[in-house]
Amino acid sequence: MDSVNLLLFLAVTASTVKVSLQGPDQRRLYRDLMMGYNSLERPVSNDSQTLTVKFGISLMQIMDVDEKNQVLTTNMWLKLFWDDNYLQWNQSEYSGVANVRFPEKFIWKPDILLYNSADERFDATFHTNILVNSSGSCSYIPPGIFKSSCDIDVRWFPFDIQRCDLKFGSWTYGGWSLDLKLLEADITGYIGNGEWDLVEVIGQKNERTYECCEEPYPDITYTLVMRRRTLYYGLNLLIPCVLISTLALLVFLLPADSGEKISLGITVLLSLTVFMLLVAEIMPPTSDSVPLIAQYFATTMVIVGLSVIATVVVLQYHHHDPDGGKMPKWTRVILLNWCAWFLRMKRPGEERLHSACHNKAPRNSLTSMEINPSTSPPKAANGNMLYVGIRGLESINYSTVATSPESGVLCARLAGRAGEDEMLLPTGQGSSAGGLEPELAKILDEVRFIAKRFRDQDEDKSVCNEWKFAAAVIDRICIMAFSLFTILCTFGILMSAPNFVEAISKDFFN
Repeated sequence: MDSVNLLLFLAVTASTVKVSLQGPDQRRLYRDLMMGYNSLERPVSNDSQTLTVKFGISLMQIMDVDEKNQVLTTNMWLKLFWDDNYLQWNQSEYSGVANVRFPEKFIWKPDILLYNSADERFDATFHTNILVNSSGSCSYIPPGIFKSSCDIDVRWFPFDIQRCDLKFGSWTYGGWSLDLKLLEADITGYIGNGEWDLVEVIGQKNERTYECCEEPYPDITYTLVMRRRTLYYGLNLLIPCVLISTLALLVFLLPADSGEKISLGITVLLSLTVFMLLVAEIMPPTSDSVPLIAQYFATTMVIVGLSVIATVVVLQYHHHDPDGGKMPKWTRVILLNWCAWFLRMKRPGEERLHSACHNKAPRNSLTSMEINPSTSPPKAANGNMLYVGIRGLESINYSTVATSPESGVLCARLAGRAGEDEMLLPTGQGSSAGGLEPELAKILDEVRFIAKRFRDQDEDKSVCNEWKFAAAVIDRICIMAFSLFTILCTFGILMSAPNFVEAISKDFFN
């Protein structure tokens, strides 16, 4: 039993001593590798030899796309791999040490930077250690938050697809000294963004030759293709704009007598202006292209502005002064005849008027009256007493009759046509000569005055009704025209975006 415990103790001690010996071996390896090593020297066996650097990226997250400043912010890891001929050793001579790590300032590393960097420090990488294997293979994977300039095309906003380039290359070495080899972008650890969907990452190697020298300068460009998610903008900008533009159509349904038609139109116009200012804060101040949503808002504002102008015309027709003149003939023909027939509109009371004209009895001529003022009240041919009608006028409340809806009918039945007044009684002093009483002549003069006033009121009312009906026809025409124009502009402008259907199907129905 004691021998077994002794063997176990010796085995544990031997293994412990072996591990502890690696510390001195690594120290000796670092000392041997750094002996005579120059971090400024390109690590190749022959100066004419080209050093190949394998370059790639691991995209972790798209943090922000600043359209106003045209800056893309990403979280990435850079991956650089190359061979250093001065950092090679035999593992057996150093107790099996397979790799070592050097700070980036102690050994040579390629000066690869992001050409289109928008960071204040320009180089935004976190300088980590470089892993070196016994064969001389070096691995340098620095993480960083990169800010790159990107040409943001806002023409189809918010249904846009952006393509942002990340251009990497050596800052001082040309293609004959340092060559780049493209590695595919790694997006396995990518974290999704709430505003942008990553479509793909395209890598491409380019070579550019300048006039100063024949040596080419290679670079590797990764293009991030991103599609904007439109659910947020649809719920907060597009749908409210559509609803507000629909409210503009209600202006033509609002009665003109309410006095709120202009107020509603102006309120809708101000609401669209507020939304337009919100869009202007998001968009970059550029004149290269007008965003799609700005085009839609501008078109909607034009529609609402025209609706306000049309409302002013409607109110001018509705409240037209009858003393200002009768309706022009062309206006009556176009609005009251053609447009009203096309819109299937009829004047209020038109059917009742046609029915009354069809069923009325023939008019009795006032010349058939038998007048004998000395004996009895005058009688008409049908037996009705004119005296009763005349005496009844003394008890009529003229203010009530003048404002009554049937005043025009009463006046027409009482007075008849304009020519019948003279047939009823001669004017002037001839009335007394004819044997009529002076009091009766005065009463008949008053009847003529009242009848003329009722006729004038009926004519004014008829003129006002014509203008009001014309205003109603214009309202009906405007609501049909503006509804059609709003629908066409909404679908025509929004569906002109290349990926409108794809964005709606993915964001609104998923």
